[in-house]
Amino acid sequence: MAESTLMTAEGLEELRDELHRLETEERARVVEQIKTAREWGDLKENAEYHAAKDAQSRLETRILRLREKLLNAEVVEAGASSDGMARFGATVTFEDERSGRSQSFRLVASHDANPSAGALSVESPIGAALNGRGVGQVVEINTPKGVRRLRITAVS
Repeated sequence: MAESTLMTAEGLEELRDELHRLETEERARVVEQIKTAREWGDLKENAEYHAAKDAQSRLETRILRLREKLLNAEVVEAGASSDGMARFGATVTFEDERSGRSQSFRLVASHDANPSAGALSVESPIGAALNGRGVGQVVEINTPKGVRRLRITAVS
């Protein structure tokens, strides 16, 4: 049995929208590319045809992966818990005790993680340390440069 994929209701809707777009618009575009390339002659030495077939293969693989995610999707309510603890979907602000630098990240599933855009996986070392913690708590994360102590300043 495949492992469930945590996501918000919004994330599930975005996944469905992407799958629909790939199965309709993108498939039609690739089929048209293949048709056009076939008209150009000998398929053995037709680079456009082979490129279009490669694009079709990548598209079908992406569609299968999205379908699998949808089948294994587990929708969870996003945001801070009623007791103010960080959890999936919450935005957590913390301050590095050593540098004094403050950062905010939204805790998301690993497939949605994008630290430069403020989305941190709950499965990452920092995300896992913050998950289930509240304002005022300090978490310690072992890094190659030593232990990092982060004080949580806000959870929303």
